[in-house]
Amino acid sequence: MNDHHRVKLTGMSYGKERPKAKNPIKVEDLTFRDGHQSLFATRGRTEDMIPVAEMMDEVGFWAMEVWGGATFDTMHRFLNEDPWERIRTLKRYIKKTPFSMLLRGQNLVGYRNYADDVAKVFVQRAAENGMDIFRTFDALNDYRNFETVVPVIKSCGRHFQGCICYSLTEPRMGGDVYNLKYYLNKAKDLEGMGADSICIKDMAGLLAPYDAFEIVKALKSTVKPPIHLHSHFTSGMSGMAQLKAIEAGVDILDTCMSPYAYRTSHPAIEPLVMALLGTDRDTGFDIKHLAAINEILEKDILPKYKHLLDDTKVSIIDINVLLHQTPGGMLSNLVNQLRQMDALDKIDNVYAELPRVRKDLGQIPLVTPTSQIVGIQTVNNVLFDDDKDRYKMITDQVKDLCYGLYGKTAVPINPEVQKKALKGYSRGEKAITCRPAEVLEPELEKAKEEVKGLGVDMDDILTCALYPVTGKRFLKWKYGKEEPPADVFPKTIQQAKNEEDLVRKARAGLVVEKKEEEEKQIPARSEYIRTFNVFVDGDFFEVGVDEVGGTPLVNFIQPMPAQVPVMPMPKATVPKTPPKPKEPAPKAAPAPAPPPEISKATEPAPKTAPAKANGTPLSSPMPGMIVSYKKNVGDQVTEGETVVILEAMKMENALPAPVSGVIKSINFKSGDSVAKNAVLCIIG
Repeated sequence: MNDHHRVKLTGMSYGKERPKAKNPIKVEDLTFRDGHQSLFATRGRTEDMIPVAEMMDEVGFWAMEVWGGATFDTMHRFLNEDPWERIRTLKRYIKKTPFSMLLRGQNLVGYRNYADDVAKVFVQRAAENGMDIFRTFDALNDYRNFETVVPVIKSCGRHFQGCICYSLTEPRMGGDVYNLKYYLNKAKDLEGMGADSICIKDMAGLLAPYDAFEIVKALKSTVKPPIHLHSHFTSGMSGMAQLKAIEAGVDILDTCMSPYAYRTSHPAIEPLVMALLGTDRDTGFDIKHLAAINEILEKDILPKYKHLLDDTKVSIIDINVLLHQTPGGMLSNLVNQLRQMDALDKIDNVYAELPRVRKDLGQIPLVTPTSQIVGIQTVNNVLFDDDKDRYKMITDQVKDLCYGLYGKTAVPINPEVQKKALKGYSRGEKAITCRPAEVLEPELEKAKEEVKGLGVDMDDILTCALYPVTGKRFLKWKYGKEEPPADVFPKTIQQAKNEEDLVRKARAGLVVEKKEEEEKQIPARSEYIRTFNVFVDGDFFEVGVDEVGGTPLVNFIQPMPAQVPVMPMPKATVPKTPPKPKEPAPKAAPAPAPPPEISKATEPAPKTAPAKANGTPLSSPMPGMIVSYKKNVGDQVTEGETVVILEAMKMENALPAPVSGVIKSINFKSGDSVAKNAVLCIIG
């Protein structure tokens, strides 16, 4: 059995009392971070980690990943939880196992590079709150983006794990870009920066088993730090890649508890434990103890999140990832975005366009935030480009990438795309070559001003610095300044079971619709119906009033175009000739469900565009969140000038004025969620 020979298995126990292996594989558990991020949009709540936290602490993991990545964003945006509190809470239950977090280099836990002052304080606060291991990566493998955070990690006495994002331009490792030499050079760079361990970060499950053996074997003979393999299950290869990596001498592997494993997540720990049982790489874990944890997760926790799982696929793997190389989280975002734009039929066009966009943008690895940058730009190209013009709507993040704010790309960016992206760019039309953060102004003092009278400590200030719009909104929820929407509150296990029972009955045909006679009947309108115009907060409604037995009855309310000038209401008079009753308006088609990025409870209905005489509407081309308006009511704008910044799929889009004129009205505010075609403002 190669050098991983069997020991005598007779009478061997599943538990920890079995003989200790000579060189046990170390395992990091990702259940509390990448597990739920991969499977159900990072919606796992702290309260659902506590029931198994102490049991997880007893397993013997090398570390547990509990924070970082998308958790900071989703917690404060969708779960009404303070991200900093999660570390402190879990530390009270998990006392032996080190905590690990995913740090996006100078991106920290956001989607852009932050200023050095913010980066330094963020790492300090993460360490002080209880973080032990900082798994640090850069989406472009540009380690200049480590130069600020790594010294702070080291000064705090914490473990710096440097990552190499694994990517391909060929079906297997090789070619002119992502070959073995590329990865070995990156590993040497990390060793030179003082990495305590080096992680191969295979975010899309592209690492083939024999390539895993080759790269691990070469790394072990080239650099001294322990080698850690992180490989998603998406393609189905990661379990095989892990075994070949073990043969090559890998030191640490990533897994999840089986209920949180597979699909776009990671291999499960339990099969690995059994596969290595009795070998010199035996984990030493108690399989019965793992089974007891899974029992709680399956019965008491996961039913709350079933509504977030993708049940449209029968297969638990996606072989198409080997072709389009799109990580699972990015893929689900693309599908949801297209669904909200009534353009899901364009998904094949997106798959075809995606490698072209990636090539144009320098063959960058697809991992947060570059996966979102490439993904949303691909969607924009598919939906808005034509035969004559490509890249008609370029996101702000693509402009930043072309300028150099994310770092150096693996190969040069397409010069035509770069020139178009930087035309009129606020920082200049010539790309930089220095370390990106060198051109960023300090941000911490500004954040302190923003949270004056609202935040109480540095953690609050950092929350607002990282996410100025949603962070400030969360602080208002946290300190009772605003009432959180209903959908940010946790679901109970009983609510989840009730919903599941209802779905089961519906599928069995046991849900009976109310008969018409059981429903409340709308009275017929008489010939004496009268119409009134009602003006409320600038909105105009047409109200029908039917006088029956001397008592006025409001019969219908029809919203009319917003922002009509308020005129004095004339005194109503009974017409001499009864008007002909109006036909009831047809029911509007239901609005599409909002994407994961948009809160269902707060999403407004699209505001209808007013008549042309009142001005030209600037409508939202896609669902999203208002980041800011660049113009105010009364401001003069020229055609093509940016009026609104709209966030969609976590990327920002600058929406230009469709005509020249004056801003007559603004219909939303910063932080508002908007539907596709919502009228954002009127230009007259």
